Amino acid sequence: MPEVSVILPVLNAETTIARAVESILQQTSVDLELIVVDDGSTDRTVHALRDQRDSRLKILRTDHGGVAAASNVGLQMAQAAIISRMDADDIAHPQKLEKQMAALRQQSLDVIGCRVRILNADNSVATSLLRYERWINEETITRQQILALRFVEFPFVNPTILARRQYFEIGFADNELPEDYDLMLTAAAQGLRFGKVSEVLFDWLDGPSRLTRTDDRYSNDAFMKCRRKHLLNGPLRGAFQVDLWGAGQTGKPWLRWLQQQKIEVRRVYEVHPRKIGNIIHNVPVVDVEEMSAPDGTPLIVAVGADGARALIHEHVMKFGYVLGDDTWFVA
Repeated sequence: MPEVSVILPVLNAETTIARAVESILQQTSVDLELIVVDDGSTDRTVHALRDQRDSRLKILRTDHGGVAAASNVGLQMAQAAIISRMDADDIAHPQKLEKQMAALRQQSLDVIGCRVRILNADNSVATSLLRYERWINEETITRQQILALRFVEFPFVNPTILARRQYFEIGFADNELPEDYDLMLTAAAQGLRFGKVSEVLFDWLDGPSRLTRTDDRYSNDAFMKCRRKHLLNGPLRGAFQVDLWGAGQTGKPWLRWLQQQKIEVRRVYEVHPRKIGNIIHNVPVVDVEEMSAPDGTPLIVAVGADGARALIHEHVMKFGYVLGDDTWFVA
């Protein structure tokens, strides 16, 4: 019985699949199996693996059903109690699984990711994604940060995930939502424990053909539907009143949406002097220095400016708010 089953769904990746597979088969100190689920490729994806003579590699060909369906098929084949995901255009560093397995057990976690290096398809640094890379690698390491920021975006690159089988058995939903984000939020709501190895153990290659750039399930609208669904079913379940931080381009749409859900926005906190003292959609705008102590009312922080969340975190802590407990960031 292998220690880890790695599931790799693939569609038309003949130029990258061999490199991705090799990076898994070269993992150190881990007894693994690698399940490649070919999701109806019409190119030479499977042919690209013809030189692999490794008994740990299993290849299953299916009719095209999408990445969620292919991942679920892979899970049915997987033998191990620990499951890892992989994508066909990425590269796992040699010690990725070994270090994740150790951290998962030492920290009694259910799901673990790692820091990443984001590259273009030609292996050059993806400069346009450096801010996102910094957020993934530096601002979302602790469990508290992960939970408090999950309604901005879950700060895990999906193919970095290694988890206990129960996480994957929740299942990737095949609907109009981003299946990986939907699963992560569902797992968090069920109380599964998330963590992250504080090392770069994965090269995440971003190219024009990546599903996140070509499929409507990964559009901004789809992510917004997903985060709002889980926010309503989670921290805001049963809430009739919230406080909101932010009356700018990010905050105003959230204010309107909250009111549409029949949730009263008691006050909006702001730092901008020209906004303080105004009334927006019948809600008073209040100076953040006049913040009230926590009284059980959820605080939703809708601010997207670079560096602002860290400053807000520091500020609300002074008043006794706790990230992921009574305070959540949204985007």
